[in-house]
Amino acid sequence: MDLFSKSSFVIQRLLDKGDDKAVRWVRDNFSDKDIKNTLTILRDFSPKVANFWAIFLKIPKEQIPCLQTPYLQRRKNHWPH
Repeated sequence: MDLFSKSSFVIQRLLDKGDDKAVRWVRDNFSDKDIKNTLTILRDFSPKVANFWAIFLKIPKEQIPCLQTPYLQRRKNHWPH
């Protein structure tokens, strides 16, 4: 696992599951570029969180894997609630 993979995992987990303090820590310790790269590479974000960061960081939603129709359909099949 390379350094980017490790930092992407930390960014993803804290933005997706963390509280306000965790999000502030990510913003203080990683660049917007790092966060954008993570959002456009990993698909493990909840759609709600990914949508927020897409708007906040001005990332086209077409570039975020977890907001794409095939992923959303697969997710719904796994968790229909």
